[in-house]
Amino acid sequence: MNARTAALRSGLARGWIEFKQTWTNFDDVVGQVVFTLLLVGTVFFMRNATLPGTSFSLGAATVPGLLGAAVVFNGLSGAAGYLAVDREDGTLLRAKATPHGMLGYLVGKTVAVSLGQVSGVLVTLVPCLILYGSTLAPDGAWSYLHLLGVLAIGLLATLPIGAALGSLTTSARSTGLIVLPVIGLGAISGIFYPITALPAWVQGVAQVFPMYWMGLGMRSALLPDNAVVVEIGQSWRPLPTLAVLVAWAVIGLALAPVLLRRMARREAGSSVAERREKAMQRVG
Repeated sequence: MNARTAALRSGLARGWIEFKQTWTNFDDVVGQVVFTLLLVGTVFFMRNATLPGTSFSLGAATVPGLLGAAVVFNGLSGAAGYLAVDREDGTLLRAKATPHGMLGYLVGKTVAVSLGQVSGVLVTLVPCLILYGSTLAPDGAWSYLHLLGVLAIGLLATLPIGAALGSLTTSARSTGLIVLPVIGLGAISGIFYPITALPAWVQGVAQVFPMYWMGLGMRSALLPDNAVVVEIGQSWRPLPTLAVLVAWAVIGLALAPVLLRRMARREAGSSVAERREKAMQRVG
């Protein structure tokens, strides 16, 4: 077995271990439970409202958008946050010091974050399906296959961008500069209310970024055809959805390796020690 193959195998094993740890760590489990309760509570109180011009539940229509927004948010901020923390505690430096260690590290993080995303969507979706019954996923198995396809392309469109952004951060605290814009995108991407109710120029801005398209893709997978009347052009626009998400995936896959290699070259024992000293000064 050559060194690259060994790094890939160790990365897969590391990703699986880290994923399992998220479901045995008390803080992580509580965070997932709280997020699920907040989302289910939100759509529960929206159950009696309807989409404008239809009799379809606004709460049911909001579920896919929230799932899509969560995928984008966790894909961007989660990947960036992992990188920032691992730079501070020296994990990246240790990975750099071993043959193909960065490859194994990146594979591990990709596996851990991807599995976390899939399990998070599942844990959140199940109570929503119970709440709204056959209203969601009306096409049965095809709806779920469609959902998995959208989730896969969404992860590909967001994780590399998150890694690229994380390589530019200087500390774990600076990831807030990533979180705030992503939250702002959620406000204009038609997550809680149809995007067609927003000004045309806001709709245009939202359509540049992946969050709107992830929400649209999720809605096309989980909602019946009559819910499409509130979408732009009264269409699920599958080809534009695929095109935009693939474009973001290409951008991320082009930028992330370059930025990560540059970040890895700059990692040294002195830089890790300097960041630790600054952190201790802030604590003191």
